Amino acid sequence: MLDKLTDAKISNAKAKPTAYKLSDGGGMYLLVTPKGQKWWRFDYRIDGRRNTMGLGVYPVVSLKLARERRREARELVARGQDPSDVRKARKAERVYTLAVVAAEWLAEMEPNWVPKHYEKVLGRLEQHVLPWLGRRPLTEINAADIEPLLSRLQARGTLESAHRVREHIGQIFRWAIRKRKAKFDPTQELRGFLPGRKAKHFASITEPRQIAALMRAIDGYQGHFVTQQALRLAPLVFVRPGELRHAEWREIDLDAAEWRIPASKMKMDRAHLVPLSRQAKAVLAEIQPVTGRGQYVFPSLRSGSRPMSENTVTGALRRLGYSGDEMTGHGFRSLASTRLNEMGWNRDAIERQLAHVEDSKVRAAYNHAEYLSERRQMMQAWADYLDALKSGADVVPFQRRA
Repeated sequence: MLDKLTDAKISNAKAKPTAYKLSDGGGMYLLVTPKGQKWWRFDYRIDGRRNTMGLGVYPVVSLKLARERRREARELVARGQDPSDVRKARKAERVYTLAVVAAEWLAEMEPNWVPKHYEKVLGRLEQHVLPWLGRRPLTEINAADIEPLLSRLQARGTLESAHRVREHIGQIFRWAIRKRKAKFDPTQELRGFLPGRKAKHFASITEPRQIAALMRAIDGYQGHFVTQQALRLAPLVFVRPGELRHAEWREIDLDAAEWRIPASKMKMDRAHLVPLSRQAKAVLAEIQPVTGRGQYVFPSLRSGSRPMSENTVTGALRRLGYSGDEMTGHGFRSLASTRLNEMGWNRDAIERQLAHVEDSKVRAAYNHAEYLSERRQMMQAWADYLDALKSGADVVPFQRRA
């Protein structure tokens, strides 16, 4: 006898000290747990063996839907197929389309991005990628499928957008590989397919006497304390402005003197380690009592649940008297790169610390820890050098052997 239950009977079923069953017939019943949970179950026999499979949780799975699932399972049993095995096989064969995986990737990335960046990435995918490849399974997409998308953007004169689209598709595939939803990244075959980007030059001070004046100006900054500490840390770690303002306390280990930035926050989607000099640790230790109980090291002045604005550091530099043609928040990277190279530090260690993409297969073979010891020394020497300039020491740097 089938269909013994009613929605009213199920709704009125109360928890008891021990679990009990409410049968609907045909092998299906509702298991009511001592905590009041209601689970659909289906008992069946296959090859003389008794088995049980779940059909869902009430009320998410309604009585009507549970009966439909029972009907499908009974038909499989009648054909000699184990419904549990069929379910496992279907799950293993689940098709992951680019649209589905892109949505999952965006959902995971969104908390780490500012809304403006999230909207830009979403907009590029919706406008330039998903209309053509969204319904395609990842396993069927190859470089030849992506090339027309990039060529179309290049032909319109939007080369930067073409590069961005290639980067986003590659990020999605690499994320899918980590999640066991794809096996390879077809964008790797498209390296060199597009012409190189026009280099962006960020205004930066690089002359030692000017650096000394900048360091003293930062120490004398009269604005908000959190902004001042961000200004003080920026030249010591020379990360990208977005990486600095999104710094979280959970990423920083003052005992180990390390700041580990997750791949999701990095431009090239690779985790990055920043050794912290004594001076950098001192800045962080000074701000920790103020912001250490929150998520961000440098929270927004309006809300502690958000990082500081992307214009905060640049605005502070303007208040110190530095125009956009003289110094920018991104300029601290150029400042450090220029001086460290002139001081004779290993170029590979400098590039690794700047989190730049390796420019050869040989460099790509090294992992981030290969230069770690040298980078620790370099970061401390760099902080000491800035202190020496600030205090009025000889501005001619000591030439260190590479």
